[in-house]
Order: sequence, then C-alpha cells, then structure tokens
Amino acid sequence: MSPHVLVLGGTAEARELAASLVSRHGVRVTTSLAGRVSRPGVLEGEVRVGGFGGVEGLADWLRVHRVDALVDATHPFATGITANAARAAVATRVPAVVLRRPGWSAVPGDRWHDAAGLEDAAALVPALGRRVFLTTGRLGLAAFAGLAGIHFVVRSVEPPQPPMPPDTRVLSARGPFTVEYETALLVEHRIDVLVTKDSGGAATAAKLTAARDRGLPVVMVRRPPLPDGVTTVPDVVGVLSFLGLGPR
Repeated sequence: MSPHVLVLGGTAEARELAASLVSRHGVRVTTSLAGRVSRPGVLEGEVRVGGFGGVEGLADWLRVHRVDALVDATHPFATGITANAARAAVATRVPAVVLRRPGWSAVPGDRWHDAAGLEDAAALVPALGRRVFLTTGRLGLAAFAGLAGIHFVVRSVEPPQPPMPPDTRVLSARGPFTVEYETALLVEHRIDVLVTKDSGGAATAAKLTAARDRGLPVVMVRRPPLPDGVTTVPDVVGVLSFLGLGPR
C-alpha cells in the first residue's frame, strides 16, 4: 500500500509538493485547504476543504485515514493550524515537517521598519505616510480601522473582512506581480508607504523592489515564531528528503 501523506496546503509550495509526490513517487496525497479562497485551482491527488476541529479533530483524522506523514505547507502566518498540527503529530506519533519558504531580507536602499504584528504596524504608519499600500491579506484589517486621515489601498485575493479603515480602496488581484506593474500602482495611487507581511517567495516580492526604487518606507511585519521542537525545511526538495524519497 502506498504511504499516505497529508499536506496542509494553501501555498504554491504545497501545490508543487502534491504534484511531485503523485506524479513521480506514486504516493497517496491528501491536500487540506482551509476554504478561505473560493477558487484554489487544480491540485494533484485528493483534496479536502475545511477545518479539522482543533488538535483532537486533526489527530482523529490522522488516525482514521492512516496518515504516514504530515507536511505543514501553510502560509507562514497561519499560526493556528501550525500549532494544532504540531500537537496532533506528537499525539499520534505521525512524522511531521514544516515547509517554510525563506523570508525576505533587506538589501542596500531599503527603508524597512520592523513590526512584531499588525497592531505594531498600524502604530508606525502615521509617522511614515498618509497614502498606504496595505498588502497584509484580507484578515486583520481591524488593526488599521482606527487610523483616520490616512488613505489605504488594500490588495487582496478575496474580499477583505471588516472592519476596515474609513478611507479604503480595495484592489482584487492575485500574484505574481512584476516590478513594472507594482511601480505603476504606486505611482497611480500616490503611495508613500508600503505595509506588508514577510511572506517570502518571488510571487509578491516585486513590490519591495518598486518601493526601494521609489525610496518609500516599508513596514515589514515579521513572521511569528514556530512551535518548539518542529522540523522545518525551506523547499519541496527538503520535504522529499524528510520523507526518504529524494528528488527525481
């Protein structure tokens, strides 16, 4: 019987991993999606949508479906599911690994201001600008809702969840984006500060180059810490090695 791998997905890396395991290794793969994106795209292998019901629900699912390995390939800021996955893996003794793409690093010319969370980011904004390009996702905008006198351009794949800042324009778009596209957006909306999360990866990194080229300050929300004791790898090759498969 083929080994069964549960991938907690929602990222490009999760999609790449599922395709690799199914097509090159003949592994049974189930990718679990939270259901927050209405059009997630085609995924190789089996797909389930929705939450597990906390740690106990996930642990039960691992047992009932005879999962041999668990891969957390969720977004770096999906702290809830990452914590639950780590605890469920320990409870069931299922080998587990966290796939996290490397974060972004500042280079000469960047004007980054680190923030520990969205509330810290909101506190930094008034001193930096009055026209903000906000790319922190559709959740958590409540942290900025009390900022009056500031115009926000919010970009999100799905409609943002209120409450939102009183002066907000929403742009619906999905990456990857080019530097030319991002530069044109900054110019069109007269942006003077960018607020983003340290998601890492190339798909949305162009905005950082565009901000650097225009000399704009960037409020960078740093990643939350991972649970103690988890094993992490930076890419799909690392997951394959962890699973004892290796690239082909």
